[in-house]
Amino acid sequence: MQAVLDRAAERGAPGIRLVQATFHTRSLSLYAKLGFEVRELLSVMQGGPMKISIEGCTVRPAGDADAAACDRLCAAVHGHTRSGEVADAIRDGDARVVERDGRVVGYTTGLGYFGHSVAECNRDLMALIGAAERFDGPGFLVPARNAALFRWCLENGLRVVQPCTLMTIGLYSEPAGAWIPSILM
Repeated sequence: MQAVLDRAAERGAPGIRLVQATFHTRSLSLYAKLGFEVRELLSVMQGGPMKISIEGCTVRPAGDADAAACDRLCAAVHGHTRSGEVADAIRDGDARVVERDGRVVGYTTGLGYFGHSVAECNRDLMALIGAAERFDGPGFLVPARNAALFRWCLENGLRVVQPCTLMTIGLYSEPAGAWIPSILM
């Protein structure tokens, strides 16, 4: 881990983020001793496709023309864009957007460990989750303090399979909206 921190310092990285398996107390202790701060309790959610529609929301595959709207949403919530990941997900056919009143109000690069989602509000995230054809890998990460989204997932048949902790060192901007992280952040 020290080698990772040294490399980040050499490259001038303003911060480092990681997702840690909360039950693994040795790694939690190691990261805390190295200066990482706990930012968020995450719940890994699993289950089958929900096949739920949210009234007023339309979910569809994202296209190249949606990239600017996705960048705008990500910048509004996180303070930066993830253009490369969005472009890759559009190219691979994994990206979805949710629209309300004819405008893009949320997107996902895939619901799983390696995909992230951003939206104006929980309702938009619920539409993306409800319309998902699958949840990739071990599941997707839900910030547990987003009680409304967390409870909705549980009420609609998803289950928690593992707690995780989002930890950071250095620069961290508190998200300002509805979001689902990836292990890539």
